[in-house]
Amino acid sequence: MKLINTTFLICVFLLFTRSYGQDKPQSEMHTDSLSIGKLALYDLKQSVKSVGHAFSRPVHWKKKDFTTLGTVAISALALSTIDDEGSAFFIRQEPKVPRIFQEAGTRFGSPQVYFIANAGLYGFGLFTKNEKLRKTSVLIISSSFTSGLIQSLSKTALGRVRPGNDLKSTEFRFWSNEAKFHSFPSGHTVLSVTMSHAIAKQFKNTWSKVAVYSLGAVAPISRLFTGAHWLTDVGVAAVLSIVVVDSIDNFLFSSKAYDYPQKEKHISWNFTFSGNQIGVIGRF
Repeated sequence: MKLINTTFLICVFLLFTRSYGQDKPQSEMHTDSLSIGKLALYDLKQSVKSVGHAFSRPVHWKKKDFTTLGTVAISALALSTIDDEGSAFFIRQEPKVPRIFQEAGTRFGSPQVYFIANAGLYGFGLFTKNEKLRKTSVLIISSSFTSGLIQSLSKTALGRVRPGNDLKSTEFRFWSNEAKFHSFPSGHTVLSVTMSHAIAKQFKNTWSKVAVYSLGAVAPISRLFTGAHWLTDVGVAAVLSIVVVDSIDNFLFSSKAYDYPQKEKHISWNFTFSGNQIGVIGRF
């Protein structure tokens, strides 16, 4: 377990130091005159603002946003029709999956590893006064708090049964305190996708993005093999994380909270739903 945790941290730091560690951006020069304490206080303030922005966004939604929400809801309902069969399929494959993959998935999506990794990332950015690293950590912290709170409330309020309890995926017990009725959405997926999407957005290189997203996909997939979640638990959690991260990332750039230019090239996420296709497509 310690080896997996250490490997995860090393991968994160190697990716970032390769991208940011060689040259200090000109836009960061003004931070040299500020103390570590003032920078930390500033970042805390931006985190709070970002969370407030994310929760207030629905009030400002336009027709396009409601259309996207409707598409996601319809796609989730369509996907739910194969939840039982899909879960049974993944569980049958579990004996064939390498133990290290399952262990890595459990660890990568756990709150302990998640917060240790981000604390290390933020600490490095803070003490080196690297504005891009600090902004990335603020993005991760505020996004995970927002999506995590939504996820926690949804789990308790909806009370969806987990697979492997001799009940169908359509079984709900609202406001249940039982762990077996805390399936929707997947908490491991929320944390893993939030961090991987926030980090991947900072890279221009496509292969770096692929590497980060691949690491981020380990936890969600492993939860399916262990029978901890249904397909819709993982799918909706991933969409929630992506939407929250994108919303806060746009806010941090539009408010000019961190003074460096936004990349011109982004990933365009599109939700697809048709008679025989359901999915999320990311175009680099």
